[in-house]
Amino acid sequence: MTRYFIGIDNGSQSSKVSVFDEHGHVVSVARRALRPYDTPRPGVVEHPDDDLWTSIGAAAGEAMAAFPGDPADIVGVGLCTIRFCRAVLKADGTLAQPVMSWMDARVSRPYERETPDAAYVTTSSGYITHRMTGQFRDTAANYAGMWPLDSDTFDWKTDDAGIAELGLDRSMLFDLVQPGAILGTVTEAAAAHTGIPAGLPVVATANDKAVEALGCGLRSDDTLLVSLGTYVAGMTTGSRNVTDSADFWTNYAATPHAYLYESYGVRRGMWTVSWYRDLLGEEAAGPAREAGISPEEYINRQAALVPPGSDGLITVLDWLAPTEAPHRKGSILGFDGRQGRFHIYRSILEGLALTIGETAGKMAAELGTDFKEVIVSGGGSASDVMMQIFADVFGVPARRSAVADAAGLGSVITAAVATGTYPDFDTAIDAMVRPGETFTPAPAEHALYTKLQKIHSEARRHTDGIYVESYELFG
Repeated sequence: MTRYFIGIDNGSQSSKVSVFDEHGHVVSVARRALRPYDTPRPGVVEHPDDDLWTSIGAAAGEAMAAFPGDPADIVGVGLCTIRFCRAVLKADGTLAQPVMSWMDARVSRPYERETPDAAYVTTSSGYITHRMTGQFRDTAANYAGMWPLDSDTFDWKTDDAGIAELGLDRSMLFDLVQPGAILGTVTEAAAAHTGIPAGLPVVATANDKAVEALGCGLRSDDTLLVSLGTYVAGMTTGSRNVTDSADFWTNYAATPHAYLYESYGVRRGMWTVSWYRDLLGEEAAGPAREAGISPEEYINRQAALVPPGSDGLITVLDWLAPTEAPHRKGSILGFDGRQGRFHIYRSILEGLALTIGETAGKMAAELGTDFKEVIVSGGGSASDVMMQIFADVFGVPARRSAVADAAGLGSVITAAVATGTYPDFDTAIDAMVRPGETFTPAPAEHALYTKLQKIHSEARRHTDGIYVESYELFG
């Protein structure tokens, strides 16, 4: 009998549900886009209504309808959701207010009660766990940020005063488990909503970036994973809880009591790529139809014809200003008449790679390591020009993830270990993760990007003053 697993990957822009076999092959998959955020006032960014649960239900129902096998052969569900969200629940586990996005300013501050019926404060994974299982349990590995978690023990701090400083008391917090633990089983109500068989064990994973790293097979400190999502960052593995770093931060991994080191990254990274694609509209869609390819493939082919460095066009990707520098704006510098629409597109891709090249380089220096390989994950890794740019910027081979849904695969790896299909994570990774295509750096292009990276890293120093002044006029 072939065993199957369901991976739930609730990301920043969509919820994706995939059914994998025990060898890591996708047998059915469905995605549901999340609705646009509600932003009723400055600093507030919320998921409307019950959008996370609604989108998961719709995607799961479609994936289960397309599953060609016997549902009785599905043995577990791995649950992965967006990190840094905050969900406030009533005593019965329903939402007391809309789920706060990771971009909401409130999640970076202690909790302040806004509704009188608030009984629990948890993460997106805690909320979806309750909807799936009826249990008030959550993975400890999704509590980076403003939470009273002891990062050495992966458990709640025992100091009541310290918990109170964050606006909470212990009764408002879910019970915690390690990645790979069973959170509960699918309830009849959740089965009716999702089409997932009732009684299946639901397994704790971690935060979405950590689960993605697991699905890419990241387990060596000389390998960098670049995650191309709404937030783009570089990650590597470690066993030490580094709390005093200057150029990276320590995240929780998707294996018990392990850590990921994460570089500082690009907010709205792939969002900017999608924004520009949509901005081109029919200019790209028309020729793509004529060629019988997707608009993305057409744009990437055209960008590959643009010389490295985009004829001097430099893009700084501050399309979403950080909290500590609200004046920041994105910049495209260096127009002189040589460039066209695909120069801009390539420059956006180069801006992503140059930024992560800089931040990941600082992380490597602080950790005392050198990266010998870069794994690139996310939808953007399907682009050959994107992959070649990353290889040329870093000067080492860049390998794409073999599956488009690495977080989904990471989720089912965890479920496979929890349900006894594999004895440990290393065995499961060996059985379920396959390498994708590798791109080799070109020496001349690497030399060019090394020089360009220094120029790119200095750009903000020259534009910040302008944006401070314009912020007073336009916000």
